[in-house]
Amino acid sequence: MSEIMMSNYKMSEQEDSIVLNGVPVIEKSSESCVSDIPLGETEQLPPVSKLQQNSPLVNGGVVDHPQPNSESESDGEGKDSQETAAVEPAMITPASIPEAPAKPPRSPGLEGPQWDPLSGASVPLKLSDVSLAPAEQLWCSFRNQAVKLRMTKTGLGCKAPMTVHQMFLETVEHYGDLPALASKKEGQWVTLTWREYFQQCRLAAKSFLKLGLERYHGVGILGFNSPEWFISDIGCILAGGFAAGIYTTNSPEACQYVADNCEANVLVVENHKQLLKILQIKDKLPHLKAIVQYKDELQQKLPNLYTWAEFMKLGEEVSDEQLNAVVDSQRANQCCTLIYTSGTTGNPKGVMLSHDNITWTSNAAGIMPDLKHGEEVVVSYLPLSHVAAQVNDMWIAMRFAAVTYFAEPDALKGSLGTTLKEVRPTSFLGVPRVWEKMQEKMKAIGAKSSGMRKRVADWAKSIGLQASYSAMNGENLLPWGFMLANNLVFKKVHWAMGLDRCRNCLTGAAPITRETLEYFMSLRLPLYELYGMSESTGPHTISWENNFKIMSCGKVVNGCQTKLDKPDEDGNGEICFWGRHVFMGYLNEPEKTEEALDQEGWLHSGDLGKHDKDNFLFITGRIKELIITAGGENIPPVPIEDAVKAETAIISNAMLLGDKLKFLSMMLTLKCVVDDNGDPTDDLTPEALAFCQQRGVMATKASEIIASEEPAIYKAIQEGIERVNAKANSNAQRVQKWVILDRDFSISGGELGPTMKLKRGVVVKMFQEKINAIYGMAQE
Repeated sequence: MSEIMMSNYKMSEQEDSIVLNGVPVIEKSSESCVSDIPLGETEQLPPVSKLQQNSPLVNGGVVDHPQPNSESESDGEGKDSQETAAVEPAMITPASIPEAPAKPPRSPGLEGPQWDPLSGASVPLKLSDVSLAPAEQLWCSFRNQAVKLRMTKTGLGCKAPMTVHQMFLETVEHYGDLPALASKKEGQWVTLTWREYFQQCRLAAKSFLKLGLERYHGVGILGFNSPEWFISDIGCILAGGFAAGIYTTNSPEACQYVADNCEANVLVVENHKQLLKILQIKDKLPHLKAIVQYKDELQQKLPNLYTWAEFMKLGEEVSDEQLNAVVDSQRANQCCTLIYTSGTTGNPKGVMLSHDNITWTSNAAGIMPDLKHGEEVVVSYLPLSHVAAQVNDMWIAMRFAAVTYFAEPDALKGSLGTTLKEVRPTSFLGVPRVWEKMQEKMKAIGAKSSGMRKRVADWAKSIGLQASYSAMNGENLLPWGFMLANNLVFKKVHWAMGLDRCRNCLTGAAPITRETLEYFMSLRLPLYELYGMSESTGPHTISWENNFKIMSCGKVVNGCQTKLDKPDEDGNGEICFWGRHVFMGYLNEPEKTEEALDQEGWLHSGDLGKHDKDNFLFITGRIKELIITAGGENIPPVPIEDAVKAETAIISNAMLLGDKLKFLSMMLTLKCVVDDNGDPTDDLTPEALAFCQQRGVMATKASEIIASEEPAIYKAIQEGIERVNAKANSNAQRVQKWVILDRDFSISGGELGPTMKLKRGVVVKMFQEKINAIYGMAQE
């Protein structure tokens, strides 16, 4: 057990159990069950579905882990699946609650009487208070249901379940006077300590209760990352509701769907722009009782519309006892958060995450890369309605007492670099497009360097790449000249980027190219890939220092398992998840829940992957994205698209076509400058300009190249595609035709999702005429 875990637990010499402050909380019994302790009166739950009733896992309160059969354990033939990181179930035993800890010092600078969050009162303070709500199955689809937990007998999977409130209290107890949140006010950083943050969340929870937030109803949050976003989310959870982030790019209709699906009683919006969306749909939301705007002054006074200050004042009328009663009734195996999927294949689904999903995953994901309690610094800028940003910025930060700095709303339009240089984070999460933009910007700067500077930089990067590969392979042999390269180039680059003390440069949420990974390896800033889903509370596999491989998304989180279902002769199978990070189910959608979870409770990702000899996971495709040609050949599009982009530096996005068609073709876009609103312009980027100039082309706009079908550029693209075709495994995998689209893909244009992931179905519909023209099809 790690030092982090040992700070909370010690092993009893007399008994085979884990002890917390002298109280046994998890008995390492040979019997396997989760103790369901009644909570008194409970609402009538919907009947268990036929699939759930027949599940072999539901057996007298026992959560048995599915065991591999004799065939799958052999070396052999007829094997249906491969599993890694096998773990066993464990049992939680009820225990008495020890005395409350000594009262810690208050945060300096707070005026007036304060509620002491550690005074005991009627709030559960100890991890030994781990009673769970009654549950009959591992999954559910109804808001008032609970689930059985996928506990293990040893390791991280046996850690005592806790609610969000309990996790928050533990951090406040140990790190209450350290900074928790930092945001810019009139150009200056303003911070909240963990104790102040906790008190603000309690006050917000009281305000939600005052506004009439009902148990198991939603609070929708629509706005850019801010302390108010965090406080609304956690305040909602403490008040017994479901926190539900809504993408700021959503249309009013999309906002309506989410608010209606979660039966939102309150909607929290950032500003007037987002408020206008809600005002258009509020009369169609029967459960809506109030709207809160957390930035800017209200441009109009309306009934049940509050400023942030007015909202927070409402909570003063609610007693601590009333809130404590709600908090005390919450159980770790009940839902507290909804993450809505991007809805690329229909309406978004509400992913139900339990307290245990969040608290357990936050701990497990932070222990593997050895995060330091009270020392980590992160920057919050990616959409908090996406699971990756929320788990990284809010929940892991809470578990490890990190300080979260909020970037400016225009972060992705240019100000992120300034924020990084001011904050100098110890951990930084970027989706691939963020890293690609950094790469493009640095390449553009490098292209303007003098001959000598460029030669030195190129030499240093070759040294850096060698050193990074050596570290990746466990050799740790520094090539000759490394110290000189480090002092001349690497340290200066790291400092200029604001990443000089960043131990974890993370990438996830979408595929990233080898070119981008090697570029940052050459700068001695290796990017560590993560892999997971909303349905796995974020990370399922993790890479970290000295535990990464290029193009791999890492190793499974400790306490979880991976199964490769129905692997082919090369070991590629559907990636399936098991562990306490697996979601409860989709809200109000039992059929879709049972599509995602099989009868044994494995979460089917829809992704294809394989393991290497060291158990690193490699994603090899996505089942739903597979192109099945008219000839019946299955072709994963991403490797071909990435190869084309790597071969031709002027290409920004590439999308492969050919499903149910006679040959493969591709739609391409050129690299263009993005305006302040994040929309692509017609102006070519510096890298694209350099690409043109190297071929004697003086065009500065994409439209100029497309209108004239500039011969030198079109020839270069064709030659790049031919180089990719030369490496194809079969003729069916060769790109036969291609076309350049008039503008690049973007979030606002609808082609990309919030994390820059390509919406293939949307793009096909948008450009159906061009596709018809490529294949010579008559338009319907």
